[in-house]
Amino acid sequence: MRKILVLALSVCGLLISTSTVYSQQFKLNSSGYFQDRGVDVMAFADIYPEGHQGGVALIMHGHRVGTNGDLRFEPTPGQWQPLPKQKNRVADEATNTIKAYMAYPDSSKHLTGFNPMIYPDLVLNYEVTVKGVGNSIVVTVDLDRPIPQEFVGKMGFNFELFPGWLFGKSWIMDGQTGIFPQQPNGPTLAQEPNINHSTKMEFNARGKASAEHLVGKGYSPIVADDIVSEPYAIGKKFTVQPEDPYYRFTIETKGTDLKLYDGRMNHNNGWFVVRSEVPAGKTKGAIEWVITPNVVDSWLYQPVVQTSQIGYHPNQPKVAIIELDNRDTKVAKPALYKIGENGEELAFTADAQSWGKFLRYNYLKFDFTSVKGEGLYKVKYADSESSVFRIAKNVYDRGVWQPVLEYFLPVQMCHMRVNEKYRVWHDACHMDDALMAPTDFNHIDGYAQGSSTLTHYHSGDHVPGINIGGWHDAGDFDLRVESQAGESYILAMAYESFNVNYDATDINQITRITEIHQPDGKADMLQQVENGMLSVVGSYRALGRLYRGIICNGLRQYAMLGDASAMTDNLIGNDDDRWVFTENNPGRELSTAAAMAASARVLRGFNDTLSTQALEAARMIFAQYRDQNNMRLVGGLIQAAAELYLATSEDQYKNYLLDNTEYIGNAASRVGWYLGRVDKKLGNKKFTETLRKGLVTFSEQVNRQGAETPYGVPYRPSIWGAGWDIQSFGYRHYFLHKSYPDIFSADIVYNALNFILGCHPGLNTSSFASGVGAVSATVGYGLNRADWSYIPGGVVSGTALIRPDFPELLVFPFLWQQVEYVLGGGSSHYMFLVLAAQQLLNE
Repeated sequence: MRKILVLALSVCGLLISTSTVYSQQFKLNSSGYFQDRGVDVMAFADIYPEGHQGGVALIMHGHRVGTNGDLRFEPTPGQWQPLPKQKNRVADEATNTIKAYMAYPDSSKHLTGFNPMIYPDLVLNYEVTVKGVGNSIVVTVDLDRPIPQEFVGKMGFNFELFPGWLFGKSWIMDGQTGIFPQQPNGPTLAQEPNINHSTKMEFNARGKASAEHLVGKGYSPIVADDIVSEPYAIGKKFTVQPEDPYYRFTIETKGTDLKLYDGRMNHNNGWFVVRSEVPAGKTKGAIEWVITPNVVDSWLYQPVVQTSQIGYHPNQPKVAIIELDNRDTKVAKPALYKIGENGEELAFTADAQSWGKFLRYNYLKFDFTSVKGEGLYKVKYADSESSVFRIAKNVYDRGVWQPVLEYFLPVQMCHMRVNEKYRVWHDACHMDDALMAPTDFNHIDGYAQGSSTLTHYHSGDHVPGINIGGWHDAGDFDLRVESQAGESYILAMAYESFNVNYDATDINQITRITEIHQPDGKADMLQQVENGMLSVVGSYRALGRLYRGIICNGLRQYAMLGDASAMTDNLIGNDDDRWVFTENNPGRELSTAAAMAASARVLRGFNDTLSTQALEAARMIFAQYRDQNNMRLVGGLIQAAAELYLATSEDQYKNYLLDNTEYIGNAASRVGWYLGRVDKKLGNKKFTETLRKGLVTFSEQVNRQGAETPYGVPYRPSIWGAGWDIQSFGYRHYFLHKSYPDIFSADIVYNALNFILGCHPGLNTSSFASGVGAVSATVGYGLNRADWSYIPGGVVSGTALIRPDFPELLVFPFLWQQVEYVLGGGSSHYMFLVLAAQQLLNE
């Protein structure tokens, strides 16, 4: 290490004593964060603090170790606790400084929004200044006014430490020592909660949540500070992982003490938290921290070799992606090794092709498509290697798409007991569904009811006939109409496209018992289409319209982990019953109508009554909106008309499509994927020519999107990892390729599938499909996440983006934006892609 001897540095009024400073120190780079070789400090660049992505964040030698450095009202906040509003962020390379201008409250979140919060009665503006000073980062917080007395000891600067890297690792606080525990340990500390000082300001006149209802009785996830863990230690200087030079860092306070809390004491999904409280009467320099990460001078990101964790069909394109530190100038020659009974031998080698820079890494591509011999293989590059994978004609034939049907969809079934031999995944649940939701009410998780129930039922009425069918929406237990209808739609399309009559499960809608790995002589895929339609169509008939969804009525229920049957008592008409919501949303209704029409087609001859009811409901929704002369509805009407025409061959649907030929040509990028199946049946030359012209233009856009990344698919995550979007992209592309193979190649289908199966950015190359592949996401955000477990066939959301440029997939069951399962896509899109690849490669 190159060093410069110094006596002291004086910056921002702080004296930082040191004996050495690295010649390359923390500098603000062009990407807007501080960097010193393998250590990065982001500051207020991210957008999702409720998901542990925000504030000041620390990445050390390839791993994010801390985040959410900011002022908070609670020592260990969760996702429902008040968040500040970020008004502005200014990065100044000349002064090596980032300033974030913050404020409490955020009126857009108080008792409203997707996750309604209850704000304390405090109006506060503050600045957080983050500055690179030698080998340290100095964090200073200035307030526009002193903290009122009732919030002294309540407001503090928090820095969250990721627990997954810390279990069993050590810490030091002013000579006190400890080991980060696997589970939170007492004693607890009782204190007055902020809820006692809630703001009385009215930000939203109508449709807001009830603070009293959110708080409920007993333990409440929205009250995060009445009982917290007693700090493990209190002091002035805190060192994390002193035994490990790659992850050792210190935090030193120049003001109030540091306190080490365990956030899991009052939130199962909490992190460890280091905190300094804002002192009374102080505004300038209310918080002054010095964060000093240890920088290993010689460290380079080890090359990551990314391949499918399953493998490849002999006829499939085969490209390994090699991810490199952008400072790594050495280029090795990758090689493919075949593994036999006596070990491994070189099968193929070639120079890697340089792809260029993406996010923070450089990428190489190693194409071994020419290798078609069946067997076991792995790719090596320098000192790195891939997992073992297969090349075989039957590579997708067993245990790849089947777990979605065998495990995931059965386990997610609502109103059902689900057994797997000795195991009970969950008992019969939610048989008391559901009470009509209250009006003018903002609930949790995006549910809100307008000024009317839109039905003949009144708020609080029990709605009979909706306690059948459906799937829990993966990480949660609610039933959203787009998830239920969307899942049935994808399954129906898969059945029509691939004629899958696989049977491994006994599903009995009469006894409400499902037995995994107990065949009943019926196609599992059709039984699952039926399960979705029983909920969607049944609710439509019961309510006289579609539901928005069914969700538990309280936050304590919503946060419940474990057996779904524990949420309610299955007795109709009491306080634990779930609520059913309705809405005026023509776009969602029309997409549901399309799903019902497609489901009706495949259910003919399987459940004729349900097929007829689904088709009737789809017809009624289409007729309701057809003549409204609202251009915003045309896209939804076209999709519904397409599926209804395929289901009925009636001229009214054919004519609607032909009458909108010009619109369809201009909107080919959105509507082309499902109209290809209708095009030939319509037999109209003008329609075909107009659609094809639009699709040629769209294909150029698709090719540009695929070229954005070394993976051949666009990677554009917002909050959730991009896996679900990429699967949906590949799913739609299959239909474009099948209908117009001269315009669209099959490569997007294969690339999307490979992305899910392990060929994606970042250090973690696990298959997103749990239990599928040599290495897969076996810690998932499902009903058993508290046990750090998984549901086979569930597909996690995937690699997220820590802004601006760090791809991350943590092994941690409580990060919904990385490892959550989902309905209405996700697993079913993945299953579709596998079946599509299998079909295309065997043609």
